[in-house]
Amino acid sequence: MIFQLLLIFIMIILAIAASMFKDLVNAVVVSAAVSLIASILFYFLQAPDVAMAEAAIGAGLTTAIFIIAIRKTERYEK
Repeated sequence: MIFQLLLIFIMIILAIAASMFKDLVNAVVVSAAVSLIASILFYFLQAPDVAMAEAAIGAGLTTAIFIIAIRKTERYEK
């Protein structure tokens, strides 16, 4: 229970940090970390299928798509 609360606290801090970054690549990487923590929490909630989907799609595929899109545009927000 304490570990889950710690993960939730870290997840909230990372989500706030992702919204404050000016560098879009850093924001995407932190968003991937939020998604990875969410998949760990899903696993603790006895939903391994949802955890695997969140890790594969949320942390993996979405991050790759965002990085490719940022590569084709400007990296830093003005």
